[in-house]
Amino acid sequence: MRWRRVWPFVLMHAACGLVFVVGWSPVAVGTAVALYLLRMFGITAFYHRCFSHRAFRAGRVVQFLGALLGASAVQRGPLWWAAHHRNHHRHADTERDAHSPHAHGILWAHFGWFASGQHVATDLAAVRDLAAFPELRWLDRHDRVVPVALLVALLGLGAWLEHAAPELGTNALQMAVWGFCVSTIVLFHVTSSVNSLGHLLGRRAWPTRDQSRNSFVLALLTLGEGWHNNHHWSPGAARQGFRWWEIDLCYYGLRVMAALGLVDDLRPLPSRARTGERRLRP
Repeated sequence: MRWRRVWPFVLMHAACGLVFVVGWSPVAVGTAVALYLLRMFGITAFYHRCFSHRAFRAGRVVQFLGALLGASAVQRGPLWWAAHHRNHHRHADTERDAHSPHAHGILWAHFGWFASGQHVATDLAAVRDLAAFPELRWLDRHDRVVPVALLVALLGLGAWLEHAAPELGTNALQMAVWGFCVSTIVLFHVTSSVNSLGHLLGRRAWPTRDQSRNSFVLALLTLGEGWHNNHHWSPGAARQGFRWWEIDLCYYGLRVMAALGLVDDLRPLPSRARTGERRLRP
């Protein structure tokens, strides 16, 4: 275990308990919710669908801004994240899958692998396409810069609001605890639940070689990533909710960005996902 990497997460978990000390305010809780949603979109849209699967195209500016948003979630750098996820798809639910609950147990799949020293390095050979961008390599090497900057910004905002708008009832420490610690920890555990619970609980709609499953609740919490069995059936598609009732908020956001000209070439569902010929029956 690399304690240099783990102790900040231990401290953030402990800091969440400070909500009973600093109290709460609508602006602090609202900031926590907003940052949860924004950073979840950074993880799902860019770290996952763009960098890991190249499910859509973005120019270098939008690509870098998406990488910054993903990095603010405190889930390490974009190259590291994409390399591990590509490996997950190559070896899903086998011994070579770093976070398979079937091969290594649910606790290891949920957090243990992330804390393990053997998974700290970035496998650049797995992400040669991304490594071609020096700004992404820099962000991957210095993945703690963005979270620290976010924390400092929240402290500064809270201190300013305490003096400029005291009627809001917030301050620097309250904004840091809610906006950074609580939001980050909830975000981390919900994201990790796709690795752990997403291969244990829910319905299998497609005959994949792994044990990925679909979960409506997890899909809502992750903006669409809970349709995990769908995703393993057609990993390159920009859309993970295949049916109209399979809510995929990340995909809807990408459609809006495409309409605004910020991204393009959203990869459609392949024929094997559009037809029901190979669907598993309940």
